[in-house]
Amino acid sequence: MRRLLAAAIFAALLLPLAAACSGDSSSSLTIYAGRSSTLVDPILKQFAKETGIHVRVRYGDSTELASTILEEGKNSPADIFYGQDAGSLGALLAANRLTPLPGDLLQLVPEAYRSPQGLWVGISGRARVAAYNTDKLSPSDLPASVLGYSDARWKGRVGYVPPSDGFPDFVTGLRLILGEDAARAWLQAFKANNPKAYPNNLAALQAVADGEVDVALVNHYYLLRSLQEHGQGFKARNYYFSSGDPGGLINVAGAGILDTAGNREYAERFLRFLLSAEAQQYFAESTFEYPLAAGVAADPQLPPLSQLQPPKIDLTRLSDLQGSLKLMREVGLLP
Repeated sequence: MRRLLAAAIFAALLLPLAAACSGDSSSSLTIYAGRSSTLVDPILKQFAKETGIHVRVRYGDSTELASTILEEGKNSPADIFYGQDAGSLGALLAANRLTPLPGDLLQLVPEAYRSPQGLWVGISGRARVAAYNTDKLSPSDLPASVLGYSDARWKGRVGYVPPSDGFPDFVTGLRLILGEDAARAWLQAFKANNPKAYPNNLAALQAVADGEVDVALVNHYYLLRSLQEHGQGFKARNYYFSSGDPGGLINVAGAGILDTAGNREYAERFLRFLLSAEAQQYFAESTFEYPLAAGVAADPQLPPLSQLQPPKIDLTRLSDLQGSLKLMREVGLLP
């Protein structure tokens, strides 16, 4: 009975994209997408419509889907893994589950936002920022480095999102940049300042606008969504860290072709579509992420990607998410 139930659930997860989703493995494309269906379902439907390729999508948490692919082994039905973050792609790369991509496809994206081994490519980017309350603070009041938020003057004034939405990736980056001991020490000092935990970035950002906290460590695009909904009177703005500061990590949603791909041609067409002007413009206008393919500009409210100064790390090395969650539990930032 459990197996039948699991099979039924799996089948349901593979049906979100429209009627064109039938077909055998050689004439269809199965995508494991660790992205929100509300964000990417429209552009995936557009791909199916324009190409006539039958598309099946399984949505879920990026880390969990990557783990599922590893558990399924060579029996996985997945052709493409489309992850929310580079860390989950790194886990598949480390397990030798990704296959080399064509050089001309990789070159559509700056080197910093694709696998050094040529095994995955970034599709869109997001920057970590400090969102601040505009009634209480100006940029000159804020620490130039995220490390400054361990100072006692910020006690009880900072919000964060512990389980997901970028904070654990930030912690992983912090460990890579500072080393384990220094990262632990900063997290302990940050915890001693009694930061307020929120379930997601939107909740943390709204708390900033409402004056519940003065600052929140979030991803950049949530502000633009809130400005679109509430107007320019929304009382929060983003502060972008510079000079390679750990707080300014830029992570990417990216994709790779799995070693279980049944139709390599369709898989490559899908990646090229995601990097086309049409799809990149969708990400710029609809999700307010940074388009990564050359020739497509980000929303004019954002500083150009080329002007940001993120820490220089191989994004694939963000794969040790479990190690970061373990550290956060040990210092008391995660239940």
